[in-house]
Amino acid sequence: MNFSRAFTLLFMLLLILFVLSISVGSVTVPFDEILSIILGKGASKSSWEHIIVDFRIPRALTAVVVGSGLAVCGLEMQALFRNALAGPFVLGISSGASLGVALAVLAGISFGLSWMGGWFLVMAGLLGSALVFFSIIVVSSRVRDNMTLLIFGLMLGSATGAIVSVLQFFSKAEDIQIYLLWTFGNLGGVTYDKLAVLIPIVFAGIFLGFILSKSLNVMLLGEHYATSMGVNVRGSRLGIIISACLLAGAITAFCGPIAFIGIAVPHLSRLLINTSNHKVLLPSTALAGAIILLSCDLLAQLPGSDHVLPLNAVTSLVGAPVVIWVILKKGHIKRSLS
Repeated sequence: MNFSRAFTLLFMLLLILFVLSISVGSVTVPFDEILSIILGKGASKSSWEHIIVDFRIPRALTAVVVGSGLAVCGLEMQALFRNALAGPFVLGISSGASLGVALAVLAGISFGLSWMGGWFLVMAGLLGSALVFFSIIVVSSRVRDNMTLLIFGLMLGSATGAIVSVLQFFSKAEDIQIYLLWTFGNLGGVTYDKLAVLIPIVFAGIFLGFILSKSLNVMLLGEHYATSMGVNVRGSRLGIIISACLLAGAITAFCGPIAFIGIAVPHLSRLLINTSNHKVLLPSTALAGAIILLSCDLLAQLPGSDHVLPLNAVTSLVGAPVVIWVILKKGHIKRSLS
């Protein structure tokens, strides 16, 4: 598909889904009232304005930011490791955030954060992801082989997962429930003050990815070829890792671990755009990630019902078949990156 036509289609679809997202909920708000609120003219009922402005718009904005960030992070990891199944979680950053939350909730190690209210879990997740982030940076400066770094990240994730399991075994039922609810993924808990922190971090991660788009292109051909082309492999790898860690760590801390968006969306973008050029793939993947997560969040809210499904359940049901289809269609896992 023509690049400009594809971008226009994605952007229009994103706008439609954004408006649809703030139109759907347990409380029915007339569409003309929603348009009036969006245009700043207010609504005939103050409760409707409160629902749209304070709950639905932040949730929709969060879906756009988180979907874009996870998709770009997954694209970077797939290019860096040349592995179609690489995603935001391969470096263990999300596992570090999970460990931070588990320590704060299950072990009662609050780090003095309990007084922060809604920021409590966020700060615990950020501290956990930051700890793993610095570990990855230290290892990446000493290890030249990307596969060794990949194995280190996976083992680090397994180790943190084991610690969380032990904490769950010795924890109270109500603490386990709080932690499990966090692991389901949630976009509704991100308020405007949290968005003011999350958006700059995600923007910085995506912007760094754009700067390194040429390096990402060369990385697909291998480190030896990249070196022969004059690319500073170690510096580029460090930049890609920093970008991915910013995206995965911040998003997991604010919204919990959200599955499959980072793995599935880059493949959908490649199918739509039909290119391996990351200067084109990065913006299209960011748009596609926002669209997919908005769609999943809409499905999770079960329009017409008072029930809300766990977000991770919906993203997994959507993402897993996409990954399976891509692998089967390509016939070989390495060819799915071309």
